[in-house]
Amino acid sequence: MNDKFSYQTITCKSALNKINSFLPYHYDLNIYRGCEHHCVYCFAKYSHRYLEDNQFFNHIYIKENIVEELEKKLSSKSWKRDVINLGGITDSYQPIEKEMKLMPEILKLLIKYKTPAIISTKSSLILRDIDLLKELSKVAGVQIACTITTLDQNLASIIEPNASSVKKRIQTIQKLGEEGLTVGWHLMPIIPYITATRNNLKNIFEVASKCKVDYMITGLLNLRGITRTDFFQFILTSFPEKHQKLWNLYHQKNKMKEYKIQLFKLLNQLEKEYQVNRNYQKYVPKGKEQTQLELF
Repeated sequence: MNDKFSYQTITCKSALNKINSFLPYHYDLNIYRGCEHHCVYCFAKYSHRYLEDNQFFNHIYIKENIVEELEKKLSSKSWKRDVINLGGITDSYQPIEKEMKLMPEILKLLIKYKTPAIISTKSSLILRDIDLLKELSKVAGVQIACTITTLDQNLASIIEPNASSVKKRIQTIQKLGEEGLTVGWHLMPIIPYITATRNNLKNIFEVASKCKVDYMITGLLNLRGITRTDFFQFILTSFPEKHQKLWNLYHQKNKMKEYKIQLFKLLNQLEKEYQVNRNYQKYVPKGKEQTQLELF
């Protein structure tokens, strides 16, 4: 375990969180609370308030009974094998998972009860479980995505300091694809004036094309609640020359509207140029509940 972080076991009342959203799944599973990756744009920091803790990146809570609770749910007669999203709030493959090894047990249950899953990560550790992922793909379906927002490792080390290196994440995408798994590239969040440069986006589409990803999802940075406050403080410290432009953009609706139009015009051009599919829907594993997902 890393000395910079504290770890504490907790129990959960339920393994799955039922959510109502526009997304193509209605169940979320998070085996941890808090995330060591320390992404400066993380939207999920709010979730620690339920623990009366404001150290989302440093205080990691491990749900020690998550496997048992998940089996109770999946083995019940009422379970309809709906799609489960793993890691919507915290990365299931953050560094502590190397020691805890909870994901293999979770995947074994999904295989046993033929339950499809969506998994997103910024960690190459997912390759440890590639045999289980392949088995799940056969019996129920699994969709895996790696988030890569920049190819500049120096920049990635600033905005996503504890995630796997960009090189390792690209290698992870390639390996998953070579093994016949459905794999996507999450190009989100795109940070205006920082990762939203034409050169960075062009290079990402080029690499994604070479990796032959099944799909790419793009999304502009959203700032709400504590994330908004912390993000602007980070910009002031790390990119002071960008602070005023970003502040103006996120405080002027008309300016943001025009920015989005221009950004997604560029993304559409790159999609056509590099023939990278941005239609996520057809790759979603077939669970009982499906909804439309509108993508840029």
